[in-house]
Amino acid sequence: MTYSSGHIDTFAADNLPPSELWPVMDCSAEWLNYPELLNCANELLDRSVRSGRGDAPLCLFASGTWSYAEFLSHANRIANVLVDDLKLVPGNRVLLRGPNSPMLAALWFAVLKAGGICVTTMPLLRAKELAYVVQKAQISIAICDSNWLSEMEQTKDESEILTRIVSFCGFPFVGKSDGSSSELETLMATKPTTFANVATAASDVALIGFTSGTTGRAKATMHFHRDIMAICDSFPRSTLKPVPEDIFIGTPPFAFTFGLGGQLLFPMRYGASTILLEKTAPEDLISAIEKYRATVCFSSPTAYRAMLACNRPTALKSLRKTVSAGEVLPLATYRAWHDSTGLKMIDGIGATELLHIFISAADDEIKPGATGRAIPGYQAKIVGKNGEDLPPGEIGLLAVRGPTGCRYLSDNDRQREYVRSGWNFTGDSYFMDEEGYFHYQARADDMIISSGYNISGPEVENTLLTHPKVKECAVVAAPDEERGNIVKAYIVLNDRKDETLETVKELQDFVKNEIAPYKYPRAVEFVATLPRTETGKLQRFRLRS
Repeated sequence: MTYSSGHIDTFAADNLPPSELWPVMDCSAEWLNYPELLNCANELLDRSVRSGRGDAPLCLFASGTWSYAEFLSHANRIANVLVDDLKLVPGNRVLLRGPNSPMLAALWFAVLKAGGICVTTMPLLRAKELAYVVQKAQISIAICDSNWLSEMEQTKDESEILTRIVSFCGFPFVGKSDGSSSELETLMATKPTTFANVATAASDVALIGFTSGTTGRAKATMHFHRDIMAICDSFPRSTLKPVPEDIFIGTPPFAFTFGLGGQLLFPMRYGASTILLEKTAPEDLISAIEKYRATVCFSSPTAYRAMLACNRPTALKSLRKTVSAGEVLPLATYRAWHDSTGLKMIDGIGATELLHIFISAADDEIKPGATGRAIPGYQAKIVGKNGEDLPPGEIGLLAVRGPTGCRYLSDNDRQREYVRSGWNFTGDSYFMDEEGYFHYQARADDMIISSGYNISGPEVENTLLTHPKVKECAVVAAPDEERGNIVKAYIVLNDRKDETLETVKELQDFVKNEIAPYKYPRAVEFVATLPRTETGKLQRFRLRS
């Protein structure tokens, strides 16, 4: 670390994988040439205000608007709270919990201004899942939306590491001096609106993103300040091509790096605005697009299909770009969206390990049914089971490298699996055609992608197995027209007399109460036995087929 301040917390730097296990990080392109000292909050926020965009709108929400200058003022006040009241030192990890909101966005920037490391979590995570995040990243400070405190407080009660929770109001009432009566806003009220940003190095860790793994044990990925700038200067620069007049909107939370980029970082990098919604149901999203005249939308194929079902195409006329990621974009969805709106949907594949989209195409470069081509700055290829490069047309594993890449927190075994010979292996099966377009085939592991959520089958299995009625179980993805895939559980009960609809609901409710509700099995099939090899290993491929 190269901080300008004295005392620092070196936990993140100390737990990076050895450099020989890192992927090749290619920042040779001129637009990726960053200085050694770099604080991405300064680059994305302070610099925008200094360049004359202070009065321009940044955050649009139901109760008002924050300009770039107002947003900076809030972020600076919070940064002062972090340092003065919460005693944050550079390198400390701060857990942020809550749905997308103006205050959550300001918190994210405040943590980085103060030299901290953001660990943004899904608001639906339960206490046991939050406890793992706290333990893995050694987090002592959590800042939580006041509407989502219950599970956070339970986590604190059971943790020896988490010592402080501060509440905040995500959507403050514009015009009230302190924003709300929650603890954070009360502390902010007496703080100055200026803050001296910590002089972080470009290679200092800025965020730790958690992503579900096929074993059910979450993986923590670490990304630097320069990585955040790199994603802002890659996909949007080459493919999305935003302009200051754009108004962004979407559904993915900031805890998903897809949503963090598309609904916060990219608009700020290009001087645009972003709409932050309290409710993101299809009707709410459509109404907001119509009300604010949104021009760029980030969401999942499932959400776009739900919007089509509302049959309100005239309300979407302001849109000029729509971006789909998080799950495979079915050709039928692409065509239906184009028929209804006239827009060619931009598909893309990214990964938490690489931070954002690295394969995509836009406008006339789109080939319907294909994800796209490697965007400028990235390289991609298809590799066979023995590590050999495969020619066009042959299905294999997708391998990628570029300015961002995988660095797991204290997890060298899985680092070796994900990074091989300098390439990131995403766990997706693809083939590349003669024109360099990549065509998705399937996940190469047991991850289930449903409605844009990554769900670990083994994690759901482990939860079901704690129920007294369950003897054995296997969880796989089942194709679904609306969600892409759903979670399906094959269950062997201790007593076959319990194979009833009441038991199905009982097990589904049990999973919802134990882990994030979106992970519950929407389909349950009772079976007498599960298919296994002679050595006892479960044959999930037989269940999937």
